Amino acid sequence: MVGALLLILTLAPLGAMLGCLALRAPRACERLNLAAAIVGLAAALPLPVAAFGRSYAFWDRYVLLDAIGAWTLLCTAVVYLLASIYAVGYMRLLDEDGRRLHRFYALFAGFAATMLCGPLMNNVGVYWIAIELTTLVSTFLVGFELGKESIEAAWKYIIVVSAGISLALLGTVLFYWAGSLVLGPTYDMTWSTLRAVAPKVDARLLDAAFLLVLIGYGTKAGLAPMHTWLPDAHSEGPAPVSAMLSGALLNTAMLGIARFLAVTDAAGGSALPRTVVVVFGVVSLLVAALFIVRQEGVKRLMAYSSVEHMGVLALGFGFGGPLGIAGALYHMFNHSLTKSLMFFGAGNAMRAYGSKDMSDIRALPRHYPVSGALWLAGAVAITGAPPFGLFLSELMILRAGFASPQAWAAIAMLVLLIVIFAGFLNHFRRMYFGEEEGRGAAPALRLGGWLTLPMWLALVPVAVLGVWWPQALWSFFHSVAAHP
Repeated sequence: MVGALLLILTLAPLGAMLGCLALRAPRACERLNLAAAIVGLAAALPLPVAAFGRSYAFWDRYVLLDAIGAWTLLCTAVVYLLASIYAVGYMRLLDEDGRRLHRFYALFAGFAATMLCGPLMNNVGVYWIAIELTTLVSTFLVGFELGKESIEAAWKYIIVVSAGISLALLGTVLFYWAGSLVLGPTYDMTWSTLRAVAPKVDARLLDAAFLLVLIGYGTKAGLAPMHTWLPDAHSEGPAPVSAMLSGALLNTAMLGIARFLAVTDAAGGSALPRTVVVVFGVVSLLVAALFIVRQEGVKRLMAYSSVEHMGVLALGFGFGGPLGIAGALYHMFNHSLTKSLMFFGAGNAMRAYGSKDMSDIRALPRHYPVSGALWLAGAVAITGAPPFGLFLSELMILRAGFASPQAWAAIAMLVLLIVIFAGFLNHFRRMYFGEEEGRGAAPALRLGGWLTLPMWLALVPVAVLGVWWPQALWSFFHSVAAHP
């Protein structure tokens, strides 16, 4: 049963990709991609239940489904569906004649397929290949609009991320070499094998390998100071692509960091890996705070918010323990939903006002009361304010931090989150209540249901999860912490 679900989950977007390339009809490609996203989410929903307290290996142990992988797959499938719904309305605005839409949907489905395959890779080297494939496919989506800025962002994205991933490959080689000193020159380099052999390996070698892996996958995850590709790529790609990049892609890279961290934990003795992860988390929050306060572009604002939340995830995994892991996984899901909502709102505002500059967006709720209200609610949620899910997850991570040896990082996290809260919502105050005089004609674009429905679908669960934490979720997160 589980194997069949995994096949459906991965083959649905792959089939949609091939179908879009064959059909070449924009409306048919919209429906095909949307159907693949619905099927994918239906297949992903039972996986965390199936993986609760156990794991499954398939295809000669190359494919693995465990609890943390199932949770990441669920986050990705949710974002894929939301972004696919939004893409129908948004891409019609972007390319009304439809000459290139079939290519967009083929790439979009292919991008989803690579992200759904990554968390399933049990061989560490094959996982690296899967992450690199996500880069190759998404580069064409980042530059899809073919503008000067978007093409520049695509080149910057592939160069910076590929350089970082190269360091991750070097770290992977070091991990393999460390294992070969105990197991011999040939062995199955699975996550469980690395954890089993870690206590017998020199701690200094493991620390060096982990630092390379952290920098490599940290580049992909958007951790500062390796985040330089992220603001350009997220701001220049089409809004549904930005949602996929932020709400899904970053999680797949962060999953690798979490799994390698579990390997170093199994070795015991060295506190360096967790300390470095925590430091990167604090630095990411600091960089995000500095740029959010002074930001002018609406999608770049969302991009630096992604840097912030990857920093929060790094702190959760770095603090560790049941509280830290539970907070990180809860944060991962809530961030995926909320950041999708925020990029949808940003896309609506950009198309309505014909500008990416927040100074050109004024009196938004007067012209778009529904979309404006949803976007404002998302802005409150993304800053970690109650009563939304990110407030609970950040509170849980703070509790884990104050109970850990890195309490200083929890204090820094709290201070920086307050700064980000004030700076982020100040931008929305200006867009919603700033003077509109002298800014030309009022926007006339009509925002249809395709552009607002996914905002509702993202906001409602974030609001529910802010006031209700099911006991089953806590049990699930505890099992991940006990059996990483």
